[in-house]
Order: sequence, then structure tokens, then C-alpha cells
Amino acid sequence: QVHLVESGGGLVQPGGSLRLSCTASGNFVTINYMAWHRQEPGKGREFVARITREGRINYEEGLEGRFTISRDNGQNTVTLQMNSLKPEDTAVYYCNANAYEWRTGSVDYWGQGTQVTVSS
Repeated sequence: QVHLVESGGGLVQPGGSLRLSCTASGNFVTINYMAWHRQEPGKGREFVARITREGRINYEEGLEGRFTISRDNGQNTVTLQMNSLKPEDTAVYYCNANAYEWRTGSVDYWGQGTQVTVSS
């Protein structure tokens, strides 16, 4: 079982920056990858960025350059630095971790989400 704790959401003006963090804890062998997704009201959840344990990174098209994902394997923490924020970035951001556990193999876990609002 993995518990994800997110932090760093809030209200920011257009053009501003926010830094989201997520830490995984619990009983697992390793975290294969950690990722961020987001969901706007009335819409489906969409992929934002992912980083593997080995450091391979993927971004949703159009976000690389403004968003930067990084990871501290020792702390099982993933960070999403978001710059030049736009009103359309407003959403609930969810942390996702894929953990390998002895009994169940690889399992996906999700955080509770943190609200990001970009508005003047």
C-alpha cells in the first residue's frame, strides 16, 4: 500500500509560477514511476508529465518548456515546477505513482489532488 501526499497548489496570477510536490510512503519494494495528471471541472483527467526511476521523462505535448518534472528517488518525491501559468492550466492536479509490491506486483496509486487556479 502506498500513500501519496501532495502539496503546493493555490491561486496564482497569469504568468506566475507554482511548484507542486508529492511524496510517497508505505510498504513497497520500489516506485517505478511518478507522474502528474490534471482534471478540469466537467472534463476527464489528462496526463501532464511522468518521470521513471531511471529518470526518463515524458510531457504532454505543449507543456514541456513551461512545466518541469523532477524526482528525488531517495525521498520518493516528485516535483512539478510550473512556470508561465495560463488560465487554462486551472485544474485539480493529481499525483500518480506506480509501485512494485511483493504480493501484488506493479500497482497504480493516486493522491487526493491539489487545486491550481490561475486567475487575475
